[in-house]
Amino acid sequence: MDNFESMTNVDGVITRTADATVPVMDRGFLYGDSVYEVFRTYDGVPLLYDEHWTRFENSAQLIHLDLGLTKDQMTDEIRQTVRATNPVQRNRDVYVRYTVTRGEGPVDLFPSPELNTRYLIIVKELTDWNPEFYRMGVRLAIPGTRRNSTTTLDPNIKGGNYLNNVLGVIEARALGADDCVMLNDSGLITEASNSNVFFVIDGELITPAESAGHLRGLTKGAVQKACAARDLETLSREISVDDLAETTECFVTSATREVMPVLSLRLPEGRTLEYPEGGGALTRRVMEYYRDFVGAHLQDHAHLSMF
Repeated sequence: MDNFESMTNVDGVITRTADATVPVMDRGFLYGDSVYEVFRTYDGVPLLYDEHWTRFENSAQLIHLDLGLTKDQMTDEIRQTVRATNPVQRNRDVYVRYTVTRGEGPVDLFPSPELNTRYLIIVKELTDWNPEFYRMGVRLAIPGTRRNSTTTLDPNIKGGNYLNNVLGVIEARALGADDCVMLNDSGLITEASNSNVFFVIDGELITPAESAGHLRGLTKGAVQKACAARDLETLSREISVDDLAETTECFVTSATREVMPVLSLRLPEGRTLEYPEGGGALTRRVMEYYRDFVGAHLQDHAHLSMF
């Protein structure tokens, strides 16, 4: 089988990703002044495509950005970029990341109203997560870096500046973990570096409340719908570090991770909580329910196939 060649579309010009360029004066590069979304395909069908676009528009609105193109226009550009990778011939599903920056302008924090937005679409192979993360679980740690305050930067802006999350991951890796779970300034659990988190506490499936400050995850929402359809209740409430001592299971959710069990969680004082290998009973149920949800969703949205 031929090696997969990642392709990128910059304002309608599709090239190998290795050859794609963006001007150094683009505000997305200079300031992280951009919004983006990521989805994956299953047999060519994008998961939660409409929901991703709705969140994309919301992110743009929150940063006062006119996207400069419609959903139909973006969809057409995404399809062309996906097809340039020859996914059918290579029998591969893909990862798609689409971004709109505020465009190219002077080194000035204030964005001129005359700027023209720029769009970028990256199509690459799906993230090849370590199979041990599913067989055993991913190891998490709570770093010293706190999640940005909701009064500083709205967590529902899925934007180009991830330095807060980058620092969290760096610290977690230094502590021997694979990823981080970040606290807010009040010491409440928010989310992992790029995924949402669920816990089992006293037999109940609980995820941090939005009031703690985290991205409104689409996979998290899909998991909650999948569980509700099978009469498994999920609760949202504030979770403190002290509450973690009562947790018996944990997993994270994202578009590319799907439902990934957590093996351990290192607490700020250095103690490590251990969870069942490969996920406990509730985690495994959620993994099954989510797979069923994805299967039904793809059948209902086959007309959106990118292939």
